[in-house]
Amino acid sequence: MTLIEWRSDFETGVADVDLEHRELVDLINELHGQLGSDAEPDTVSAFLGEVFARISAHFALEESVMRKHNYDEYEAHKTDHEKLLDDIRDIMDDFEAGQFDNYDEALSGAVRDWFVNHFKTKDARLHKMLGV
Repeated sequence: MTLIEWRSDFETGVADVDLEHRELVDLINELHGQLGSDAEPDTVSAFLGEVFARISAHFALEESVMRKHNYDEYEAHKTDHEKLLDDIRDIMDDFEAGQFDNYDEALSGAVRDWFVNHFKTKDARLHKMLGV
């Protein structure tokens, strides 16, 4: 089952950012599929680490685009990025500590809701303000 269906309204018009958005959605969908198939803890842990690393790298790219264009809501956008990374890190820590029975639901729900809302609000505004 696909967690996040790609939609054209997720696109910012910045080719590198849009490519990474698509790749992140694919990665998240893959993780969601693996979590639902009783993956081994080491596999889940490695995959969570990969998701965290890829999202962090993507945010660095997006933030560099915003700085380059003196984006007026840079700080709020960056804060939103940091919140998701903190949430993922908390899930990773809880998983490693054995405190998660439903880590797949927690991660999937948090990431799906965050990405869909972020794409439709923050990234849509960024696209509009940059005029791309």
